[in-house]
Amino acid sequence: MKKWLYAAGLGLALAASASVQAADKIAVVNIASIFQQLPQRATVAAQLENEFKGRAADLQAQEKDLQSKMQRLQRDGSTMKASDRSRMEKDVMAQREDFSAKAQAFEQDNRRRQAEERNKILSRIQDAVKTVASKQGYDIVIDTNAVAYAGASQDITSDVLKQVK
Repeated sequence: MKKWLYAAGLGLALAASASVQAADKIAVVNIASIFQQLPQRATVAAQLENEFKGRAADLQAQEKDLQSKMQRLQRDGSTMKASDRSRMEKDVMAQREDFSAKAQAFEQDNRRRQAEERNKILSRIQDAVKTVASKQGYDIVIDTNAVAYAGASQDITSDVLKQVK
């Protein structure tokens, strides 16, 4: 019976030391910091701006035209013939609806493209995290925003940033 208790105690001690060793293989990384420091982020932002520049200019011109028509209707509406005023009101309403639809489509397309590009960059960061973690022998890597405290020796943010660049 003593031998059995001794063996069980030894097994528990080994299991406890194995869990302590596993804890040594945990690292943290600041994904948001890496994302903000990447030069590709600025390049992608410029690329998206160029991609949507034409549509944005068209929308701005349409908005300016719509505003001038609305001001003219408000200013001259009381002196216009009823049929002219009615026709102009219908024109303004149709142009306003067209503008709203185009603006909404523009915003949705812009958000979708930004999300696509952001996900591409985050995928590259994730691949770099995996590479650095496997090279340095870490089993688990956690984002620093999900951790209350971690020592500096377990922070692999700079290594991941070097890998992504």
